[in-house]
Amino acid sequence: MAEGRSTDGRADDRGPGAEPQGATDGTAQGLAEPSTPWKLWHVLLALYLVLLAASSIVRLLTPEAGLPPGYQSITTLGVDGRQRLDTPVRLAYLEWPWQPSSSTASTARGDAPAASEPGLPSPASAEPTEAHPPVILLVHGSPGGADNFSRLGPLLAPFGRVLAPDLPGFGASTAEAPDYSILAHSEYLMQMLDTLGIQTVHAVGYSMGGGVVLHLAENHPDRVRSVTLLSAIGVQEAELLGQYHLNHAVHGLQLAALWLLRTAVPHFGALDHGGLDVPYARNFYDTDQRPLRRILQNLEMPMLVVHGDRDVLVPLAAAKEHYRLAPHSELVIMPANHFMVFRSPQSLLVIGEFVQRVEAGEAARRADATAERLALAADPDGFKPPAKTGLALILTFLLIAVATLVSEDLACIATGLVVAQGGLTLLQGVGACFLGIYFGDLMLYSCGRLGHRWLRRRPFSWFISSRDVERSRHWFERRGAIVILLSRFLPGTRLPTYVAAGMLRLGFFWFALHLLLPVALWTPFLVTLSQKLGERFFDTFESFQRYALPSFVAALVSVWCLLLLIKTLGSRTGRRRAIGWWRRKVRWEYWPPWIFYPPVVTYVLWLGLRHRCLTAFTAVNPGMPAAGGFIGESKSAILHALDDAWVAPFDWLKPGPQEQRCAAVRAFQQQHGLSYPMVLKPDAGQRGAGVTIAHGEEDVVTFFGDHPEGAIVQQYIAGPELGIFYLRYPSASRGRIFSITEKRMAAVVGDGRRRLRQLIFDEPSLLAMSPTYLALQADHLDDVPADGQRVELTELGTHCRGAIFLDGRHLITPALEEACERLARSFDGFYFGRFDARAPSLEAFRNGRDFKILELNGVTSEATHIYDPDISLWQAYRVLFEQWRLAFEIGTENRRRGVEVTSVLDIFRLLLAARSGRA
Repeated sequence: MAEGRSTDGRADDRGPGAEPQGATDGTAQGLAEPSTPWKLWHVLLALYLVLLAASSIVRLLTPEAGLPPGYQSITTLGVDGRQRLDTPVRLAYLEWPWQPSSSTASTARGDAPAASEPGLPSPASAEPTEAHPPVILLVHGSPGGADNFSRLGPLLAPFGRVLAPDLPGFGASTAEAPDYSILAHSEYLMQMLDTLGIQTVHAVGYSMGGGVVLHLAENHPDRVRSVTLLSAIGVQEAELLGQYHLNHAVHGLQLAALWLLRTAVPHFGALDHGGLDVPYARNFYDTDQRPLRRILQNLEMPMLVVHGDRDVLVPLAAAKEHYRLAPHSELVIMPANHFMVFRSPQSLLVIGEFVQRVEAGEAARRADATAERLALAADPDGFKPPAKTGLALILTFLLIAVATLVSEDLACIATGLVVAQGGLTLLQGVGACFLGIYFGDLMLYSCGRLGHRWLRRRPFSWFISSRDVERSRHWFERRGAIVILLSRFLPGTRLPTYVAAGMLRLGFFWFALHLLLPVALWTPFLVTLSQKLGERFFDTFESFQRYALPSFVAALVSVWCLLLLIKTLGSRTGRRRAIGWWRRKVRWEYWPPWIFYPPVVTYVLWLGLRHRCLTAFTAVNPGMPAAGGFIGESKSAILHALDDAWVAPFDWLKPGPQEQRCAAVRAFQQQHGLSYPMVLKPDAGQRGAGVTIAHGEEDVVTFFGDHPEGAIVQQYIAGPELGIFYLRYPSASRGRIFSITEKRMAAVVGDGRRRLRQLIFDEPSLLAMSPTYLALQADHLDDVPADGQRVELTELGTHCRGAIFLDGRHLITPALEEACERLARSFDGFYFGRFDARAPSLEAFRNGRDFKILELNGVTSEATHIYDPDISLWQAYRVLFEQWRLAFEIGTENRRRGVEVTSVLDIFRLLLAARSGRA
């Protein structure tokens, strides 16, 4: 590969990427000393890492705490699901021995019952003995432990032996367990019963413990005499957001936050034994409540449901649904909240009474259920998800508010669908969306008040550009407060408009007041629209309600697409954008390569088999680097091989310090007497990637900042541009022009009234590439060109960057063919490729004079006249097939002359090198 013409004639052997020589005093020409803030950050970071390491060591070396006073423990095996592992797990528990009252003892002996103690009911007749008393198993919730029952346990002791274990991960039991789910916890309890020699228990599940006792009852029905659900969870639909996957995501976020807090904060063990810790979060994350509905429907043993009417953690509707699903169950509603087990344990003596009735055989089993209760239990529509209350409502409000910061429309649509399903009232849904949108918009305004520098930083630059903000600023200056209202309904304008309002330093209260109206109009409309459409959708597909999540997602996507359609078609600009989008989909010249090229690749492979060499085409240009110009070839090396008289003046710029490269550009301009504009492009670019028309020093600096690799600076040649595809068989005395492409720069003509944006949308031929033109002219879209003023929208003759390609084969003349023949013959070893050239006029091309070569592309160049809008897909494929057939034939002929082909392995290496930017 040629090294390129040196501008100053001096060799620099320090190599690419070498540091600039010269000043070392902290100026821009030398390396500055680190500033004090960076040193402070280094110290703080080192201190943090030391503390974190020390904390981890202390936690690792801290032994497991002993048992608190009054606790006992057994050793069980770790459990994953229902599978027992070899890991030992300590299970701690509290026990209150059976203390039968005199009335209980007399009842057991058949005596007349004595008066009960004050505040305690008289237990009914039962048949317990001191050797085999009833066993009441109290299972705590999450977070919690056996000490949750420190007041209830003694009160239940007159009714049986009371056990309250600390489930693994809680209290005095082993903190680290393989599985914290309610299913795994039920298996730990089964091991506990086996170890203590207990045959049957009356299982009482409080809160999350309700799921544990239900699994215990299902998997070991012969060991559970009765089930009591005390303020307990159950069916998935009544838990939190009512849907497993949504709840699972929320619990996942909670787990991630607590895990990060425990892991990334140096706490020296202080956070390892709290209530809201990782085991608590794992308990919820590992648990799947969906099977609990089936368990309740099939439960045979007696069941009692005790619930508070003011429970904000587990809604009363859940208890009523559990009572419905188990048709033999009993329901007791207390005037209490979720925490009656702590605050009013005496009211729960009803549990002891229930245990006695079960022992006496007086409690109903499933076989005793009435026909009416059985019919209610079998009704598939018997449960409607309750409207959110308490913690669930607060969490739902927060989730909706946060969701509006990501996508206001999607959040409103999803909220409307939740309202349609009964999960929220319409007022709640509108209120949550309104608060989220309103305060989110005020945040955008506040960001604008902070200044514009942050717009250039990631991740902000991913969502908003300084150009959009600048346009919105001009819009504000022209239209005033009405802009706030309009931006709410015009796609893509809200974000930059509100940021621009902050940058303009509009009064906060003025902005907040004017923001109320559009948010108050838009939010109820969108939520209500989504609710009405959702109700119709869910009613239409009622038979699919068992697939709750897919139905919800389908409704969400449907309403969102409808909204996008309304927004898009609601304005003329939106309709023109839609037409352009449609044309890009149906016109093949805009298709992505992975759709268009498979037939070409298939044909190339067939040609390889036919010529008995898959890479025979790489011998087509033995004088070109990189497999005959396959990919990653050096443009400067190729231009050096041509006669200088034909080539636009250029220079190769090696990698190095930016200032040195900028100086090389200035030296090139002085050497050739040139001024701006200048052309800058990567030495190994493809399809116009990275090519820049530099109109000043700032453009040069920007280019070198984006392209540290080797590059080319070249004189800018004005005039029409052609792509001339030339080929010649090695044995032939002359070649021929296979294709000519006329590359026209897209342009519009002003009328003194319409803005540039409107002129682009009003020109039908420009609609397909309108996004490209809008991006290229982003700084001038609001300009009003004068009447008759021609505005070129692009400067580069590249199809993917907006140039219009037309079939130019009518421009072929004997003079042009003769000029191309002389040009091609000046490059020893060139037989096949495309010259990109410019001349003062098309007539100059026809005369074969005064044109300059910008670059020469090798074997993978295309006959680009196929991108003429009048060329059909089949005509394009026919041209490309012919082109590749000729490439293989010329390559095969060169092979016979001793030219070596590039191996398949080397082809892949070239592709990888080009992809990584090392070509």
